[in-house]
Amino acid sequence: MPEEKTIFEKIIAGEIPAKIESEDDHCIALHDLNPQAPLHLLIIPKKLIARVGEAGDEDEHLLGHLLLVARNIAKKRNLSNGFRIVINNGLHSGESVPHLHVHLLAGRQMTWPPG
Repeated sequence: MPEEKTIFEKIIAGEIPAKIESEDDHCIALHDLNPQAPLHLLIIPKKLIARVGEAGDEDEHLLGHLLLVARNIAKKRNLSNGFRIVINNGLHSGESVPHLHVHLLAGRQMTWPPG
């Protein structure tokens, strides 16, 4: 029995609508449905990697690409006051979808330590 697709795989396949910020051959950036900041985007690779701790050495380019996409969005949106990038890995980190994704948060003062 095939495993069920993650919600992100369904969005990438066009099966579920999403508010898309940008998309290229390697990833999609969309607005989080439960935003934790005025701007909260998810940058999701189209290749299914459950979490960063399970990425292979062959994923080096893709992992770097996700951060550069975040940088490009930050430049495009003029986030000169700053932004935060978060990658959760595993249950104790707050991971809710087993599909690697980068959170890009901005538009408010971030605190430290986070949650």
